[in-house]
Amino acid sequence: MTQLDVMYRYDAAPAEATMMAMGRVREVYGVRRVTCDETAKTVRVEYDATRLTEAIVHQLLRRTGLDVVERVSLLPPQPEPEVAAPAAS
Repeated sequence: MTQLDVMYRYDAAPAEATMMAMGRVREVYGVRRVTCDETAKTVRVEYDATRLTEAIVHQLLRRTGLDVVERVSLLPPQPEPEVAAPAAS
């Protein structure tokens, strides 16, 4: 099993029917966890990559009626590499 996480930002607050449909996404074979953060307007899905792809997870969320706007990177911003100044002769 290869466990992956993907996070999406959504625009409009989900309706009750959408939240119920998102609860049923957890029943899909390969989806391990679905977590919503209403203050950040994000949804995070933990899934088995041997069973599902990121595109399928995205489609599952869209089918619930969730207004998915963009995928959010789970990696923190990386610092820019320092450029060494040329040595003075």
